Amino acid sequence: MPAVVLVGAQWGDEGKGKITDYLADQADCIVRYQGGSNAGHTVELDHEKFMLHLIPSGILYPEKTCIIGNGVVIDLGKLIEEIDGLHKRGVSTSNLRISSRASVVMPYHKKLDEIEDRTHNIGTTKRGIGPTYADKISRVGFRVSDLLQADHFRVRFNVEAGMKNRLLQEFYGEAGFDIDEMISELMAQIDRLKHYVVDTSLLVHSNLRNGKKVLFEGAQGTLLDIDHGTYPYVTSSNPTAGGACVGAGVGPTEIGRVIGIAKAYTTRVGEGPFPTELLNETGEFLRQKGAEFGTTTGRPRRCGWLDAVILRYAARINGLTDLAITKLDVLDELPIVKICVGYRCRGELLKEFPESNYVLQDCVPEYIEMQGWQQDISGITEYDDLPQATRDYVSAVEELSGVKQALVAVGPKRNQTIVTHTLF
Repeated sequence: MPAVVLVGAQWGDEGKGKITDYLADQADCIVRYQGGSNAGHTVELDHEKFMLHLIPSGILYPEKTCIIGNGVVIDLGKLIEEIDGLHKRGVSTSNLRISSRASVVMPYHKKLDEIEDRTHNIGTTKRGIGPTYADKISRVGFRVSDLLQADHFRVRFNVEAGMKNRLLQEFYGEAGFDIDEMISELMAQIDRLKHYVVDTSLLVHSNLRNGKKVLFEGAQGTLLDIDHGTYPYVTSSNPTAGGACVGAGVGPTEIGRVIGIAKAYTTRVGEGPFPTELLNETGEFLRQKGAEFGTTTGRPRRCGWLDAVILRYAARINGLTDLAITKLDVLDELPIVKICVGYRCRGELLKEFPESNYVLQDCVPEYIEMQGWQQDISGITEYDDLPQATRDYVSAVEELSGVKQALVAVGPKRNQTIVTHTLF
């Protein structure tokens, strides 16, 4: 199975960065297939933390090819900052490749994102992601390849940026942007990055044809998917497994395995209904013990018990073959742990995730309670050495989700990972 997709099985922030970094050791090529600098992946290596936003988590392995796919929207300035930050810490990016088809986040996209979120209160990161995807779908956006054709780019950019200035000034009453200044900045940025730019779909195809192992990495979680998430409180792309094919330029028959990553509890950021949210001391304990603050924004994450209804939904939408359970150690001190097995809504017990947010906001979780293990598991390296109560909890998650676990993380470091089934 040369191609494996890693997806978030909740609302994102499940620990995809750590799992991608861990599995990258076995892969030859790591591909980020959607999202933008609104994502944040934290990887710990040798007591150092690396915060990644656009660059695939496998970048810490210098011999691996790391690809930013065509489905990603790229803030060129943020990417350069990230590259420079890695270089200062001794990490090479000579193994990085950028899709020529990837869309570019413009300064006016970030301004529009900020303005629109004031009105709609979606809770975006204000990084310009939604407006960039909107322009992409409206066919008025710009790809990386467009900037490499400077003369043609200038002509069309003058028109599109002029229209955005009119929108900002005449409709929103905001200041516009200096178009020449934007062009100069963009030309300087693409000059810094052009040696990374290739046809990444062809590169991925070549890797697969040559029997290389390819790992596809999504940025957000299933419930933030533009089609299958808790719309409108979602991201503007498809982090679900199907998005890997479109966002990397490969056919679905190439995918051999889909691994869903789930925390041992549930979190989300931004607005929208969250049935198992804990607005009490237990929720605050999970937030502090799990360091649940956004990598990109620093926003505190909303925390709650594990929701098996969501996991069953993620299993169906993504076609999950395996489950990776992260942050199991965060539950170490709790005497009782709970798992949501259904929702009570308007007198009816729901076992499946509802399509409507209006229904979801009225859902009250139905829980099963399990005995906590109340001991430190962060140093355990073999599954059979975990406390019986911990293994009972993991078994319950497997049974309720319908997906077998293949990996359990008991801490943020690479060596705090217990693998029970081969993933490549």
